[in-house]
Amino acid sequence: MGVGVYLMIFVVSLAIAWFTILFSAHKGFFLDDHDSSKPQRFHHATTPRAGGLAIFLASLAVVWLIPWGWAFMLASSLAFASGIIEDFKGTLTPKVRLFIQLSAALAGVWLVDALILDIGIDWILPWGLGLVFTLFAVVGAINSINIIDGFNGLASGVAMMVLFSLALAAHSVGDGEILCLSLSVLAATLGFFVLNFPKGKIFLGDGGAYFLGFVIVEIAIMLSQKHEEISPWFVLGVMIYPVYEVLFSVYRRRLVRGLSALHPDGIHLHSLLFKRKVKSNPKTSILVWMLTAPFIFLPLGYKGNEKWLILTILLFVVGYNWLYHALVNFKVRQKRRAKKRA
Repeated sequence: MGVGVYLMIFVVSLAIAWFTILFSAHKGFFLDDHDSSKPQRFHHATTPRAGGLAIFLASLAVVWLIPWGWAFMLASSLAFASGIIEDFKGTLTPKVRLFIQLSAALAGVWLVDALILDIGIDWILPWGLGLVFTLFAVVGAINSINIIDGFNGLASGVAMMVLFSLALAAHSVGDGEILCLSLSVLAATLGFFVLNFPKGKIFLGDGGAYFLGFVIVEIAIMLSQKHEEISPWFVLGVMIYPVYEVLFSVYRRRLVRGLSALHPDGIHLHSLLFKRKVKSNPKTSILVWMLTAPFIFLPLGYKGNEKWLILTILLFVVGYNWLYHALVNFKVRQKRRAKKRA
């Protein structure tokens, strides 16, 4: 596929994002108030949160570029709907949202055969167990991009890096269709990104985050299940940051604090980096990109070597936990040093 096609997708996304900004300001739709009580609130002006609309509509180009593009976009539209409805009205309950996302995962299995049976280390799941595992993995991944969407460009920047890594993996095994899909969605995301970073003229919103999470996990599943050269552990490796953020957040909320796993809070890793160290919205995103980029791209060098992939994943987990606890205890150490000086 020529570069001109992806350039056109980028331009379409950029134009839709810009129109959405103007339309939202004029009609008052999709606006995210800066003074709302949401815990992850770091902007100072009312901002449209429908950036996902530009990404999704521009990505519809794959319907004409890939034979099964229509099926893929039909499945992904459910994931997108579970967020854009929330962005527009804010009325979806967690149960309804979960039902729609499960429907998206089932549509992915039915329409594009995105079913996890091979989980690596010579383990092949029976069909029924594979279906359950797939639904769990897809819903988790859909929400993983949303959970890291805290600063300008953070989630979309990470998503673009992951999409580029998956595109390179697809190219290495000669899968032109998945390569085209990855680059098309990447180009659509970039169109939104230039208006989101660094100034935050428009936000990704739940629709955009859920759509990107779904696209990434479906591409990852298809790559790892169709090509023996790509281990399922490679998939987890390139997605380890958002996936582990979800797992750690569930552990922290449910087991440590005794709250609902769905209870939102403002103490994610990126939030602590901002509060304790960086104090700048765009600089926080840049720092997180720098910290996570090696774990997204290094696995490309050993995408079939499960021992190295597992080691990379463990290294990330250890590093994440160390950094998180260091940030949590940052003020405690400051107070101790202040007492000693006094």
